[in-house]
Amino acid sequence: MVEPFKAACVIGWPVAHSRSPMIHNHWISQLGLDAEYRREGVPPEQFADFVSHLAERGYVGANVTVPHKEVALRLADADARAQAVGAANTLWFERGVLKATNTDVEGFIGNLDASAPGWDHELRTAVVLGAGGSARAIVFGLIERGIARIYIANRSVERAKALRDQFGKAIDPRPFGEANQLLGEAGLLVNTTTLGMSGQPPLALDLDRLPASATVADIVYSPLETALLAAARRRGLRAVGGLGMLLHQAVGGFERWFGIRPQVTDELRALVEADLLPK
Repeated sequence: MVEPFKAACVIGWPVAHSRSPMIHNHWISQLGLDAEYRREGVPPEQFADFVSHLAERGYVGANVTVPHKEVALRLADADARAQAVGAANTLWFERGVLKATNTDVEGFIGNLDASAPGWDHELRTAVVLGAGGSARAIVFGLIERGIARIYIANRSVERAKALRDQFGKAIDPRPFGEANQLLGEAGLLVNTTTLGMSGQPPLALDLDRLPASATVADIVYSPLETALLAAARRRGLRAVGGLGMLLHQAVGGFERWFGIRPQVTDELRALVEADLLPK
């Protein structure tokens, strides 16, 4: 029996920068599927209508990127992960019902598992820099892994406290200025801010305070090697870049749309890395 043609897309405004088509179309080609993954630039005022007619437009599902993630949560039957994070980035159909999840959670954890196996062995304390949407996804994943204490260091302590209100007593909100003081007991340090990103101010931390067994993760992937990751490697710490999170978060959507779980390979990583290099 011949499988019918299937299409999925990424919806954003703007959306030209998205690397999702490169990732998913690589897998489609690799697996020999009769399918296509496209970009759909949809302004905010048209997003609800676009999603409500997603199937009629020929799509079996979609990724959702800025500025639509919070609205997508309200337009579909969202799972616990999406509700906890407060945003949805993946849509698909089950028995005609539009479902939603947030694969940033599994993307972050999957990247850590692949890049730093055993990172959570006897890990009790993590320090997360930032308290935005990415931080929410990461905190959700860390709590699922049983991390007992998660310091959230953020310029607005009130935003950090909101994560404690949502996720409970495992969260210890702190001012961003206290980040260095928290590193001594941290088995995992995660940067979810834009500090260190190309064109943004640097992230200044004293990584000498971290235990020798600590893992450092940065969700920034432009540049591929941030100053934070370079400093971690100089200290001999395990350093995990943000590109892997981008690749691993794509797996769940592809599996839901096309029925096959793809692999994050060195070939795929090299393809996207080459595209990210300055032209």
